[in-house]
Amino acid sequence: MMDRERAVVLLAACLLLVVGVAGNFNQDVDIIWGDGRGKVLSNGQVLTLSMDRASGSGFQSKSQYLYGRFDMQIKLVPGNSAGTVATFYLSSQGSQHDEIDFEFLGNASGEPYTVHTNVYSQGKGGREQQFRMWFDPTKDFHTYSVLWNPSHIVFYVDGSPIREFRNRESMGVAFPKSQAMRVYGSLWNGEDWATQGGRVKTDWSQAPFAVSYKALAASGCTSADAAACARSNGKWMTQDLDKAAMDRLRAVQANYMIYNYCTDTPSRPALLQSNDRRVAVGLIVVRRHKRLNVILAAVVAQQASK
Repeated sequence: MMDRERAVVLLAACLLLVVGVAGNFNQDVDIIWGDGRGKVLSNGQVLTLSMDRASGSGFQSKSQYLYGRFDMQIKLVPGNSAGTVATFYLSSQGSQHDEIDFEFLGNASGEPYTVHTNVYSQGKGGREQQFRMWFDPTKDFHTYSVLWNPSHIVFYVDGSPIREFRNRESMGVAFPKSQAMRVYGSLWNGEDWATQGGRVKTDWSQAPFAVSYKALAASGCTSADAAACARSNGKWMTQDLDKAAMDRLRAVQANYMIYNYCTDTPSRPALLQSNDRRVAVGLIVVRRHKRLNVILAAVVAQQASK
């Protein structure tokens, strides 16, 4: 296995150029919760979400998509971000929802972020992979991307693939293919599970915490007709990983992956294992329900105050 220094050189030399037409947050998204903690700045070019003890905040895209390519530049919460969870994800609605997740789990000052990925199909998740990054994601904006087509889902960081989830329906594995999804972003308090399995809590003396988003580029099928989207001729519909991209993916997974559900120890299925902790898988399920409950409670409270 190559050491970390060689891996960084390989990744830097091989990064894909991410090309897309950045949108305008004023036109493309709605801030749906946070009671003023989400703000669109710079004539729609930047969106910030903040969190204090009272509430976090979040947004959703105006459009829904069935297949596509989705890029977002994000600068994460700096300093002591323990307990915070920033997100960029796609999701449909309902108990049988589909979802494609990027979640960024904060940590104590000087400790690395954990990039948590997951895929839900027909309400079932449990497909977590976690990574460390080869850079400090709080110092500048970095591009996080999702490619979703009938063949696979690919997660990218700065144009380099870090994870591929293939369509294995022929083997009985459900794959998102019929439910349109919106693009979401949020910042919320996950101190009961996010940092070292909940052992490190949110330091509210550091609040408000803030995450910044820019350059949302969403290219996908917005038709309500799933069959029509399946026939779309968008370039993302047939985009695959060539040998060079697979080499990049393997380099990332060899050097920066800290958890993979595919290789979790069968004799200890309740544990997530990483470099510095074991986290109960059940907390991942609790995490999603808590996130939804946090958002729902905030939206209800916000509407009641109007």
